[in-house]
Amino acid sequence: MTPHRLPDGRWHPAEFVFWLVPVVAFFALPGYLILGSQILIVGLFALSLDLILGYAGIVSLGHAAFFGLGAYTAGLLAAHGWGEPLSGLLAAAAVAALGGWLGSFLVIRGGDLTRLMVTLGIGLMLFEAANKAAFVTGGVDGLSGVTMDKLLGVFEFDLFGKTAYIYSLLVLFGMFLLARRIVFSPFGLSLRGIREGARRMPAIGTNVPARLRAVFTLAAAIAGVAGGLLAQTTQFVGMDVLGFPRSAELLVMLVLGGTGRLYGALIGAALFMIAQDVLAGINPVYWQFWIGLLLVLMVLFAKGGVMGAVSAVRARMAARRSVSARNRGADA
Repeated sequence: MTPHRLPDGRWHPAEFVFWLVPVVAFFALPGYLILGSQILIVGLFALSLDLILGYAGIVSLGHAAFFGLGAYTAGLLAAHGWGEPLSGLLAAAAVAALGGWLGSFLVIRGGDLTRLMVTLGIGLMLFEAANKAAFVTGGVDGLSGVTMDKLLGVFEFDLFGKTAYIYSLLVLFGMFLLARRIVFSPFGLSLRGIREGARRMPAIGTNVPARLRAVFTLAAAIAGVAGGLLAQTTQFVGMDVLGFPRSAELLVMLVLGGTGRLYGALIGAALFMIAQDVLAGINPVYWQFWIGLLLVLMVLFAKGGVMGAVSAVRARMAARRSVSARNRGADA
């Protein structure tokens, strides 16, 4: 039996290739930079959910609540004269983290069904609160008048989306490095242990509620950064940032890409956004049918999403190489 090794956090060549793709896309696809920045932002949002779902096992149907908190925080700051992007993102992360920390005391109680209902309830309450506070949020008309200053005092947000794309890519990469460092740390390993057997972890001295509150707060902060990015790059905040469909779509992305793998969240977000853009261009009414069909096919034939399929192929290839090596040794 082959012993299981703990993840060491080393970078693999495929990871470098992965991050070269958006860089090449910036130069090769200048007409799709606006869509590209949306993919990067949604990828960051999906990454935040993967931290709690894929690693800690916390299911959520209301993760858009923290995305919306970040979006409204950055948007309201810019609409009232504070349009500096980086400090706006920090404020968005702080407000979303506070909301996540407060909500975590309710979310970690009970089992999966309880968590689903609590997170859904939090999301619905914030959505209705934003609707009622139309004098602040703009209500169904959305928050307009979001005016951003130049990034670092030099780079202006242009109509072609160049600055927004680079800005979103750099923020995504920075947040990914943070998430990657966390999941390969002892804290991240303890989250995997909680996911696999929460009742056993206290036996080795793990404070399970504290760990779950910490990762839920962190995921909320990252979701807030994604929401702040959306508000800053589009210079508009609609109520849909708090809507249930956004949370549901996020789960679809993780199913497509694969949970508990980090890159699965990014790949799933890219697949969903590109498929949505292409299918909606073909038929703006029935595009969701094809997304649903893709989801069913993934569940039936690609367990673990794209990343799960890749892992299965690699395992089969490794097994074949091992068998071939044994056969050559026997012949010798």
